[in-house]
Amino acid sequence: MSDLSPLASGTLELLGKSSTATITTQLFKRGYRQQFLVGLKPMNPDVASFVGIAFTLRFIPSREDKDWDLGDLAKRGEDNLQWEAIESVSEGEVLIIDSCQDPRAASAGDMLLTRLLKRGAAGAVTDGAFRDGKEVAKIGLPAYSRENTATTRPAFLRAIDMQVPIGCAGVAVYPGDVVVSDGNGVVVIPRSIADDLAVDAYEQEQREQYLHKKIEAGAPLWGTYPPNAKTLAEYEQHRAEQSQSGQSRTRQQGI
Repeated sequence: MSDLSPLASGTLELLGKSSTATITTQLFKRGYRQQFLVGLKPMNPDVASFVGIAFTLRFIPSREDKDWDLGDLAKRGEDNLQWEAIESVSEGEVLIIDSCQDPRAASAGDMLLTRLLKRGAAGAVTDGAFRDGKEVAKIGLPAYSRENTATTRPAFLRAIDMQVPIGCAGVAVYPGDVVVSDGNGVVVIPRSIADDLAVDAYEQEQREQYLHKKIEAGAPLWGTYPPNAKTLAEYEQHRAEQSQSGQSRTRQQGI
């Protein structure tokens, strides 16, 4: 089971300032080769960034003798684990769905994702498809999927369990893991390493912003990326100057 000990204050904020590329690098340094959910795209690229805690939902293929009458949509809300999951997601959580990597039927649509938004969810992720793509793009909830479809979920999928370990886009996800997206995609961080990784990822992000400016100015890759001792010394000097400048502004403002 997941380690659900409290995260350190500031962990989620630091991760929100780090790209998924930086986070995957930090994961790789810790021996995690693939925590990025390959193939998933934001429903709205302008509303695509989030940081939250994984709330998992697992689907299996539907089967006629186990599911209710596929044509009787009036029974949609009866004995429906999918709806129970939606109504169980808490503020700051990300609903992340194992849809068997099957985009033939929707993992959810506009109504359910709107309800998630109203419950304070940070985002929604499926390795299958969402429906009502145009409408979902407008509601303001960051949502990632493999495809958009119009086909209703019971045609091919049945919600079978929630808050259990799942696989999403080939990545193991445990309830309570930290999930981060930045518009480029979604990455899952094991909760037990999230605090330390957040600090290192933020530091790497700040350093690489400086290195990127050097590359833009014409510096060669060798000695710049990755930085050699000389470049690192220049970076530390840059940080010191930035810190002194910030302190000076604070004194001038009388803070």
